[in-house]
Amino acid sequence: MKLYYSPGACSLASHITLNEAGVPFTAEKVDIRAKRTETGADFAAINPRGAVPALDLGDGEVLTEGVAIMQHVMDSAAPGTLPAPGTLERARMAEALNYVSAEVHKSYSPFFGGIEGEAKERQYALVDARLKVVEDRLARRGPWIAGKDYTPADAYLFTVTNWSQIVGHDLSKFPHVVALREKVAARPAVQKALKAEGLA
Repeated sequence: MKLYYSPGACSLASHITLNEAGVPFTAEKVDIRAKRTETGADFAAINPRGAVPALDLGDGEVLTEGVAIMQHVMDSAAPGTLPAPGTLERARMAEALNYVSAEVHKSYSPFFGGIEGEAKERQYALVDARLKVVEDRLARRGPWIAGKDYTPADAYLFTVTNWSQIVGHDLSKFPHVVALREKVAARPAVQKALKAEGLA
């Protein structure tokens, strides 16, 4: 398998998950703006959406969308690691993955388009509102975002909240989120992915 990634982008969560699964894979960096991989390949031919992550499964299939990649990797390479299909725990994990994807991730995206002034302040407020939901969830049913066990949803939340430092957002008002981030950061799979992407 080959993971196509951009350092520090949302693909970091898939990189972490591949490490957690212990599956052999290679990783190739992508210049998202130029749509070229580090070996000079046309990334648009690999993923027509032009976004990371993309996972070449090695059999002619390319899987995109981090939420799908993370679940597929764990289910296929480390069966039994994730909550079983049909259980409430599995639904809680899907709920957390989708919330991070649709709400938290997307609330950071406008910062990378160069917003300023009042628009930027409104966006900070939106990030705060989205993270308050996570903070309250962790306080009620933590210690992990989906409940008592670590899942790829935690890797995803860790990845997107890394962007707070880049965009000047203060995470300190969310102590449960900060504590979760510290636990995720200490995991060997995370340290390995950060080092491979030149982030540690």
